[in-house]
Amino acid sequence: MGVTYLAVAPQHPIALAAAASNPAIEAFIQDAQRVKVAEADMAKMEKLGVDSGYVATHPLTGESVPIWVANFVLMEYGSGAVMSVPGHDQRDWEFAKKYDLPIKQVIKSALGDASILDQAVTEKNELIDSGEFNGLGFDAAFAAITTALEAKGLGARRVNFRLRDWGVSRQRYWGCPIPFIHCEQCGPVPVPEQDLPVVLPTNIQFQGVGSPLKTLSEWSSVPCPTCGGPGERETDTFDTFMESSWYYARFMSSDANTAMLDDRANYWGQVDHYVGGEEHAILHLLYARFYHKVMRDQGLVQTNEPFKNLLALGMVLKDGTKMSKSAGDAGDPQHLLDQFGADAVRMAMMFAAPPEQSFEWSENGVESAYKWLRTRLWTTVQNHIAEGPMSAFDRNRLDDADKGLRRATHETLSKAFDDYGRRLAFNTVVAAAMTLMNHINKFDGRSSESRAVLSEALKAVVLVLSPITPHISTALWRLLTGEELSRAQWMATDSSALVKTSIELVVQINGKLRAKLDVAADIDEPSLRQRVAELPNLSQYFEGKQIRKVIYVPQKLINFVVN
Repeated sequence: MGVTYLAVAPQHPIALAAAASNPAIEAFIQDAQRVKVAEADMAKMEKLGVDSGYVATHPLTGESVPIWVANFVLMEYGSGAVMSVPGHDQRDWEFAKKYDLPIKQVIKSALGDASILDQAVTEKNELIDSGEFNGLGFDAAFAAITTALEAKGLGARRVNFRLRDWGVSRQRYWGCPIPFIHCEQCGPVPVPEQDLPVVLPTNIQFQGVGSPLKTLSEWSSVPCPTCGGPGERETDTFDTFMESSWYYARFMSSDANTAMLDDRANYWGQVDHYVGGEEHAILHLLYARFYHKVMRDQGLVQTNEPFKNLLALGMVLKDGTKMSKSAGDAGDPQHLLDQFGADAVRMAMMFAAPPEQSFEWSENGVESAYKWLRTRLWTTVQNHIAEGPMSAFDRNRLDDADKGLRRATHETLSKAFDDYGRRLAFNTVVAAAMTLMNHINKFDGRSSESRAVLSEALKAVVLVLSPITPHISTALWRLLTGEELSRAQWMATDSSALVKTSIELVVQINGKLRAKLDVAADIDEPSLRQRVAELPNLSQYFEGKQIRKVIYVPQKLINFVVN
């Protein structure tokens, strides 16, 4: 089905066997093993590989599948081999594009077949071009394919875990005490439940390195709970991750004095969205999930996962390296705030890159954002308000320019709503607002309704930017509506405004662009061919030639193949 190649780790027996007779493969494996990359960074590194010369047989279709040695496959996880489906895995897709390997779509996409050429279709949807599994949803297909493999004795269900042992103790004072008492007779003994929590002493003296608890015998020397003999408290404290891994649940029941959590933790449920720095999120996310599952097993929470969604923020770079306080190059934004204001700083940061990507910091971007907010947005709204009040528009009286601006307005609202809520692509929100402002500045509506249409567009720009530039947006919203932005609702997208009555369609002859036509959006092929035949500047391409084929893509192009 969608499997077009098998990728194995450089340490895999197949890779080593291929290397024995191929120096190029041996050199690739040696290079791959020299580069030690953290698992978290593997998704960002360049995907490299070499054809092993071996082929595998697809277990369900019987097709031959080439085996490649790839640097992104981990020998330590699973079997060290990956059945690669480049149509539906971005990593596999990048590898296939790099080495010109087949990419086959077997999952239906809302974006259409063309999307497979631009990126992997990773959404969960119905199977297509998959034989007996056609039409099955993701979960049903997963179960059916697994059952088919099991029936042939070629596979079995198995869960692979990436969790590793976690050393939770730290030699520091400020932390949660580990509730154990060491006894020479009984060994490590847990502190009895009635004596919990263990409270840190406050009469401590920090001297040199190490935890001061080691030297505070009046706190650490206690009788053994089991035999009553001399015992010593554990003086290590828990890793900070132990404390921060369940804070979200404690926040929901912070005044519960007799237990870690109460019913409010389940009432509020999971955290809707987890946002963390790229480096912080990896370990903290791992430990928080670990800890949450422990609390689930203890009956403290009911959900399997602590967070519904995750956004790991990229790093801010300076000269290609991470900015940080420890390196002394984190900078102080106060001078930028004093000179350009918080809105410009926020807008520049949001516009610099998608939130999950790292970006190179530049103060020039702040100045550009300030100029755009002041000279484009603020001035345009002020000039519009100065022209006086207006009434609501009548859709039936809009001219083509009005309809064009309304379409741009509601396309922006729809895109921004999706970018904020689903894609979390704040940079494209800013880009969409700027594009709409370009439409506004070019707007030449002459109907009696045009000022109201323009007002709607300006409200959309202000509302779309308000989470990013709240100060200027609050002031402009008050000017445009007479109301407070804090009480505003998101402007609803008018689907009727998105309907295009005319489109620009490309005319090609033998694949070369020869003209562009403004035509009705619902024009049919015969009418379009007639329009093309009436164009005098294209007659030279048809004289004395025969039209062999016509390729018509509705609302996009028509291509005449002639000879």
